[in-house]
Amino acid sequence: MNVRPPQSGPPSQSGRPQGRPSEPLPDPSVIPLHGWHCTHFFYRFRRDQLDGRLNHDQQQQFVAALNREGEDAPERMASYWISGHRADFGVMLMDPDPAKVDAVHQRLLAAPLGRYIEPAWSFVSMSEVSEYVPSIETFRQRLIDGGTDPSSPELAAKVSAYERRLPMMNEQRLRPEFPEWPAACFYPMNKSRVVGANWFTEPFSRRNALMAEHAQSGIAFAGKVSQLITVGVGVDDWEWMVTLWGRNPDYLKEIVYKMRFDEASAKYAEFGPFYVGYRASAEEILDHCCLG
Repeated sequence: MNVRPPQSGPPSQSGRPQGRPSEPLPDPSVIPLHGWHCTHFFYRFRRDQLDGRLNHDQQQQFVAALNREGEDAPERMASYWISGHRADFGVMLMDPDPAKVDAVHQRLLAAPLGRYIEPAWSFVSMSEVSEYVPSIETFRQRLIDGGTDPSSPELAAKVSAYERRLPMMNEQRLRPEFPEWPAACFYPMNKSRVVGANWFTEPFSRRNALMAEHAQSGIAFAGKVSQLITVGVGVDDWEWMVTLWGRNPDYLKEIVYKMRFDEASAKYAEFGPFYVGYRASAEEILDHCCLG
């Protein structure tokens, strides 16, 4: 099928586009212009097909597929055994190249191991810097609106500190380091479109204020919970994927409970399935699942 390139301006009466783009288009590529590809994979072992444990070759294939130091490994990889019956283990992967991300999935399902592993669920997304991340000027104005004297040294110091932190925070949103914390939960979400609570018909100023309130709830868990929001718009069924890493499972429970009282969540959020996992190497997953 031939795909017509985007027009650079409104069509003329002859049907040909008018005008030229203000800047040249990038070369076609699977590498995002901003951010990385991200996929969460969840699997079950097919014990009905197994005669006891995985044999040595199958175990070695499993370990090799989840090797974070391998030559073909994506830039970021973390594996977990999953609590509950939905899945036995999960893998979170990030890389600029989507082929490197998907290759881990393909190595797990390749023969001879693949016949004993069943995909349970996955979510495809991309990292980004949200439109609700305050600019330096917006941050300054929020402080003033909160009662800080515009001419005070306190305001200047806080704005200067935020200006220094902002590039690092945006880097963590686009190319995050995965914390080596023991507990994690993963869930997709949408913003609602129902009558009376349609997020996408609210003006930006209203949405921005609600997200600022939501962010304040999360700040209370600094050092306890690390959060990453990746975007599924256009690439999966849900709009966002939330990954929460916790120093302790209690913190995951507490932050989700607290943030659901924020209006952005209580009125406008729709949640998909929750998967809760505990950080584990390939060998530890096999041992936990009694297959090693």
